[in-house]
Amino acid sequence: MDALAGLLDGPRARGAFLLRMVMEPPWSVRIEDHAPLSLMCMSEGEAWIVPDNGEPVLVRPGDVAIARGPAPYTVAHAPGTAPYARIGPGGTCHTLQGEPLAQSMHLGVRSWGNDPEGSATMLVGTYQMAGEISGRLLDALPELVHLPADVWDCPLMPVLADEIARDEPGQSVVLDRILDLVLIAVLRSWFSRPDAEAPAWYLAMGDPVVGRALRLLHDDPAHPWTVASLAAKCGVSRAGLARRFNDLVGEPPMAYLTGWRLALAADLLRETDATVEAVARKVGYSGSFALSAAFKRVRGVSPQEHRTGAVLPEPQQSSP
Repeated sequence: MDALAGLLDGPRARGAFLLRMVMEPPWSVRIEDHAPLSLMCMSEGEAWIVPDNGEPVLVRPGDVAIARGPAPYTVAHAPGTAPYARIGPGGTCHTLQGEPLAQSMHLGVRSWGNDPEGSATMLVGTYQMAGEISGRLLDALPELVHLPADVWDCPLMPVLADEIARDEPGQSVVLDRILDLVLIAVLRSWFSRPDAEAPAWYLAMGDPVVGRALRLLHDDPAHPWTVASLAAKCGVSRAGLARRFNDLVGEPPMAYLTGWRLALAADLLRETDATVEAVARKVGYSGSFALSAAFKRVRGVSPQEHRTGAVLPEPQQSSP
């Protein structure tokens, strides 16, 4: 597994907020939900996404955009249109004066807007917890990503459009997985653009030494790696690997390994019922105490608090 594959394997929506928004001009919606990431796909008509700090972006049918939170932004039929609705945390909806709008703008299952026959339709999927998305991945993205329809193609878009309005048993899980797959398709297209400003870890994959080191760490995170053993596998000196890795990736090899191990542990804690001891050994720690100490130091909560849904502070870099 390479570094990009590992990070793209990270999105794990859990009860994501998904919505089909149908609007007829004039309209404008203020987004202040503090979500770490929202995916917006235009299926009909046009809309403008207006970040508070940045240029407005026009999205047309087939276009997709990613807004990286928690910064607020506005979605409207035209820039400068005064917002009528405000979307808050958890998908709550009110006027700017605080009056509830959820019922008056309800158009059916996961459908919302000011006109059921509106000319603009946007599919929205929002990750509501920072722990559902790799921090390295979020750090690599600008506040607003926009891919026009002619530079990306995803056969899952019609599937998302069809499934988002269904109300069947297990539908939330189906939608979570579709959202993850669409996001991965968007990110792959974004990073593969000729003019992409790729992050350091992505560019480092092309280096014959550091790229090999990254693949070794990702393929076998539980191995008792040291800088010396990693350097030997890569055919370079310990000092040479440490210097080259830090220059290209932006952090030392063992700090990178810690982040990767704890990201894997975080997923296992949420996705399985394995004990903390079992998770610790699977990702390369000697036992539950060692994992708990690293988890608390880097993520600010214990493994058990993470498993039960405690809000994660922003992770800090550390060594394993």
